[in-house]
Amino acid sequence: MPDLRLEDLSIGSLNSVSITVPAGEVVCLSGRSGSGKSRLLRAVADLDAHGGSVWLGDTGQGDVPAHQWRRQVLMVPAESQWWAERVRDHFPVDVDAGSHTSLPLADLGLDENALEWSVSRLSSGEKQRMALLRAMAMNPSALLLDEPTANLDADSVALAERWLLREIAHRQLSVLWVAHDREQIRRVAHHHFAIRGHTLEAC
Repeated sequence: MPDLRLEDLSIGSLNSVSITVPAGEVVCLSGRSGSGKSRLLRAVADLDAHGGSVWLGDTGQGDVPAHQWRRQVLMVPAESQWWAERVRDHFPVDVDAGSHTSLPLADLGLDENALEWSVSRLSSGEKQRMALLRAMAMNPSALLLDEPTANLDADSVALAERWLLREIAHRQLSVLWVAHDREQIRRVAHHHFAIRGHTLEAC
């Protein structure tokens, strides 16, 4: 899989952000509330206008249609969006065709029948884990995770981290992961950058 590169990216108060996220590795971002972490992810996902450039291997963000870029460089926001009544309807049509074996629901502590539930039945933590499964089902090349375990209890955090790290290594995904918990950063990050003022600083 290709590396994800940010070159002189600027958005909001952030200026000249240049980092490389190697394939198969997690780069964690931290910073105070309002410092621009989520906006940075949105810029990388081509959801907000920004300066500088973003590359996935040899492909520039502007070289492909926006929707195609967002499928390859896929953002999982802290609050996931749900637009249909049934959980299954938010997944690609060719996923889990009747057997429940192709989605590792149990690995994330989810009920084996949860795909058949209405979205309104899901707790906030179940929605967050389902959003992670949905993202992986899209088969991206890079993931942008905005506090992906914020709504989970300690046991579910451990399950989600273990599953994510296994999938990231197996698929060789480049991952930008926004996190506040220093212990989580220690567990999951290959590299850690903090937003301080207008720049990113290595930690």
